[in-house]
Order: sequence, then structure tokens, then C-alpha cells
Amino acid sequence: MIATLVFAGGLLAGGAAMARPRHLPPAGPSTPDVPDVSVVIPARNAATTIVRLLQSLRQSDAAQVIVVDDASEDGTGALAAAHGATVLRLDGDPPVGWTGKASACHRGAMVATAPLVLFLDADVTLGPGALDRLVAAHAAHGGLISVQPFHRIERAYETLSSVCNVVAIMGSGAFALWPRRRPAAFGPCLLSSADHYRLVGGHAAVRGDVVEDVALARRFGAHGLPVSVFTGWGAVEFRMYPDGVRQLAEGWTKNLASGAGLVDPLAAGVAVWWVTACIGLTATSLRHAVGADWHGLAVAAACWAAIACELRWMWRRVGSFGWLSALLHPVATAAFVMLFMRSAWATVVRRRVRWSGRPIVLAARRTG
Repeated sequence: MIATLVFAGGLLAGGAAMARPRHLPPAGPSTPDVPDVSVVIPARNAATTIVRLLQSLRQSDAAQVIVVDDASEDGTGALAAAHGATVLRLDGDPPVGWTGKASACHRGAMVATAPLVLFLDADVTLGPGALDRLVAAHAAHGGLISVQPFHRIERAYETLSSVCNVVAIMGSGAFALWPRRRPAAFGPCLLSSADHYRLVGGHAAVRGDVVEDVALARRFGAHGLPVSVFTGWGAVEFRMYPDGVRQLAEGWTKNLASGAGLVDPLAAGVAVWWVTACIGLTATSLRHAVGADWHGLAVAAACWAAIACELRWMWRRVGSFGWLSALLHPVATAAFVMLFMRSAWATVVRRRVRWSGRPIVLAARRTG
């Protein structure tokens, strides 16, 4: 009985951690002109995704679109140039002590000319008016604007990211009922003034951090600048890891355990409690279902349905995950546990991960 109450409390705590999603504000008449934005896109072997992003940007009238082709081998740079982007080619490995993404973002920011700099991952797509809404958010809040894109699902294996997505957002504390104690951000979409970006040291200040988005947010916070986080629903979306299960495993291996060490301990504790509750209630449901009478089956169904309904409610905020995924929730939960253990082994023990065909040796964190 006590265990069931603890698990039920975990579901409630998880719900409280996701209860206040913030959508990008609408663009108003006082929004600055969109051409004041330079868009920097770090891209490595992104030929399968970058065209969609560049096509969406052609409708936004950004002042400058810079694609930093990070030693791609699939024609990413040529595709970007054909769609009107300014292409900056980087050959070879990043400088010693730098991650590839931090190096690419830094190099792109060096040639950006507009007062605002928007960093977008190559798998992001902007909806109509999204750039205006990003600019409006910056005009209202200043500092660093970060958007967690809405996760667009196209193939069944991509649902393995569902619990990982929820835990990442939950751990950030960005949408919780309680005040956030540490700034956090999501790297696929970051907007700042060029002046504030330089003031905090930019990506050069987080060059060795594999979770550079969270580290950059903490740089803004350390300089007394606000960090505002929004959901991408209706404005900004992405398709995570479209190239298969191996890419999905590499991506979450790189980010999960490293990110857990940077977020607010309260938010991280709630995320752990929530995952434990999902596992515990699933086990309780299976135990009551095996050889049980009608009462046991009712308990089993209630436990299973409680998790499925909460996950469906959460997932509607973060992506296009359907009811079938929610009903089969043990699959996604097991995937999260295995990916987190793999991430902890790679980042804490081996201190080495792999991403986009390139090994990354983890350096000491630079957060202050």
C-alpha cells in the first residue's frame, strides 16, 4: 500500500513538473523587423533534413542564413548553397578542447552581422510566422530565448524517444509549478542579441561541454541575463534522429547523463521519482493481472491506464506521440532506462561519446 502511494505521488509530481507549458507569444505590431536576425545553422551530414529548414526560412525574410558545414560527407554544403544560404565550410576535426557543434556555432556567429543571432539545428523547421514570434519573445523578455521544438514522429522507432523527451523537459524545470532555480535551455533553437551573446562568451565559453545548451544558459544566468524557455507547439518543430535507431541511441547517449548533472537537483529528483513511479506501477499492474480475480484485474487496469493517460497528456505538449505509444508505455520506459544506463557508462565512466560519425572526448565542464 505504501509503495503504491509513493508511486502515485511520483505521477502527481511528474504532472506538476509539466503543468505550465509556455508557448511562443504571438507577434504584435511592435515586433521589430524580422530582417534584424542572422540565422546560424551548424550542420554535419544533414542532407536529409536541412532542405526542409531552409525552405521554411525562405518564407521568413531573415537578414542572413549561415550554414556552417562541419566537414560533411553527404553534400550538405552544396544543398545549402543551392537553397540560397551562405555556406561556411569547416574541414577536419574541431580544435582541441572543442565539440563540433560549439565550434560550428562559434564560427557562424563570427560572421553574423545582424543585431540578433538565432541558432537552429539542421533538423528544425519553422512554421509560418515563427521567426516573428521568436523576435517578439526576445523583445518582451530579452536575454536568451530557447524553444523546445515540437517532436514530429514519422516512423515507429522514433517513439523510443518519447520518455527521454519528457524527462529532458521535466529535468529542466522550465514548465513546472514551482520556480526554476537554475537556468536551462534547449539547443535546437536559441535566440540572443549579438551583444549579449558576446558578453557571456558565446559558444567559446562552453566549447568543451557536450550539453552546450544548458551550459550556455547558465552563462547567461551568471551574467544576470534572463533565460526564457518555450514550447514549439504550432511554431517550431523537428524530427529527431531520422536516420535510424543507431542515430537515436548515439544522440541520447551523448545528452542524457551529461544533462542530468547540470539541471536543478529538485527537477532532476522529480524526474527520477516519476520514472520510478512509472516502472513501479507497471510492475504492480502486471503482478495483479497474472492469475488474478476481477478485483486484481481492475487494479491492474487502473495502474496501467493511469500511466497511459498521463503520458498521453504529457506527450501532447512535446510531440505527435499517439495513444498506441501511451498504451505500450513500458517499451518507451525500458528504452529510456537502457539509454540512460548507456549514457552514464559512456559519459561518466568512459568519458567518451560518439556523434555524427565523430568521437567526442568529454572535457571538464565550463559553466561559470
